Amino acid sequence: MILIIGRKLYSVSFLFILIILGAVSASKDHHFPEGFLFGTASSAYQIEGGYNVEGKGPNIYDYYTKKSPNRFYNSSDGNIACDSFHKWREDVKLLKELGVDFYSFSISWSRVLPNGYSNDMNMNGLRYYNDLINKLIKNGIQPVVTMYQFDLPMALQELGGWTNPYIAYHFEDYANILFSYFGDRVKYWITLNADCRGYGDDLFPPFINYPAIANYLCQHVMLLAHAKVYHLYDNKFRMLQKGNVGITINASWYESYSSSPADLQAAEVGREFQLGSIMNPIFHTDGDYPKIYKERVDKISRLEGYLQSRLPVLSSLEVDYIQGTFDFVGLNVFKSCFVENATTNFSTRNSSVEKDMNIVVHSNELGNEANSDEMMITPKGVRNLLNWVKDKYDDPEIFITENGFPDEEQKNDTKRIEYLQKHLHAISEAIMKDRVNVKGYAVWSIMDSFEWTNGYRDKFGLYHVDFSDPNRKRTAKMSAKWFKKVIEERRIVGKKEVMS
Repeated sequence: MILIIGRKLYSVSFLFILIILGAVSASKDHHFPEGFLFGTASSAYQIEGGYNVEGKGPNIYDYYTKKSPNRFYNSSDGNIACDSFHKWREDVKLLKELGVDFYSFSISWSRVLPNGYSNDMNMNGLRYYNDLINKLIKNGIQPVVTMYQFDLPMALQELGGWTNPYIAYHFEDYANILFSYFGDRVKYWITLNADCRGYGDDLFPPFINYPAIANYLCQHVMLLAHAKVYHLYDNKFRMLQKGNVGITINASWYESYSSSPADLQAAEVGREFQLGSIMNPIFHTDGDYPKIYKERVDKISRLEGYLQSRLPVLSSLEVDYIQGTFDFVGLNVFKSCFVENATTNFSTRNSSVEKDMNIVVHSNELGNEANSDEMMITPKGVRNLLNWVKDKYDDPEIFITENGFPDEEQKNDTKRIEYLQKHLHAISEAIMKDRVNVKGYAVWSIMDSFEWTNGYRDKFGLYHVDFSDPNRKRTAKMSAKWFKKVIEERRIVGKKEVMS
């Protein structure tokens, strides 16, 4: 039988072959390449508990959950959290059952160095992480270790925290200890989650709230601290340990609200403030802060009456020292937003990052259903983000270090599955079609945990944790079953495939 389509003749059998090949091609688009790594993530203060046992010192969350409990949802704290300090063996068992390639977790600085200083090591803390790392490796799970995720030792905060340049030296000493004790087995290190929350706002510890001043200082010191640790690894450990060192950035995507030149520029300004301010000094061949970032802050600072810019200057020596200090970049991806140009009164003396940017950020996301007040399904933004990083920074190796969706208590968490599905699809297209160099993906989070000032209100876990149970019982949600199948089959699994 012959069919005429347009001006060409096709046999039915030939058309059938074309259809089959098309189906195979589409299927391949939904698979992940060989060697792609799937994992899940957590952070020390959010899951460990054991806040004052076996020699651990206080961090800023230990301090402020006691001093200002009203700043935390339901006056909650992480004193016990998921009790992973005692239940880590059970947690590794869950990870093994899930089938992950890697587990991304952070180390509590104050559990290893109770006061933040290298002259007082807590061997119990080192033993805890040593046992966890060994157990992961024994079960075929690669540890990906973040050195710092928001829980600064309180003794260092009393010196000014990340606004004090000397914190970078103490961070280098801390990293030296971690490399020395664990670097023979840990092959992926994240220096820090480069987020200056609590410095330019009063929403998180340490509640400094000097916007567009303290957060710029914090960012400056974090860049220096990261570079110190990278060079330390290069000079002392890399030859023997043969690992990788990177940094993680919270990476919201900003999309232009319209095609007007002003809105297109506003979107790029948002990206440079959010991403470029950290990535440019490290990943760009020219180094330094983005030009538009410096120009905006310099200009507004002058209009506000400052004699010099509120943005610290990276000296030529610092630019050279920071540039190129990466083996990979970690991106925490949760949401995307539309932005447009703003009309701001620059004559006021109240400084803010929003004023420096001069943009309006809209809460509605990129054309999809919003599923909560804070988190939205934004796969289009993820693909745009990955391509922007690829094109601007010469195709670095990328790990999606966090991607997740909150619910309140649902174990039948179909919306989480939908969220993860759509994001994985966008990531798959970025890899297979756009050739973005994405090497791994971690769901946030392995289990429900203490979500900073939101306490236990938002549940991001693949596993439900019963916080009313002294044993903190873990129970797999539907999303855990779904993600297990994704990992096993290395493809994006349909929601209905795990609902039976």
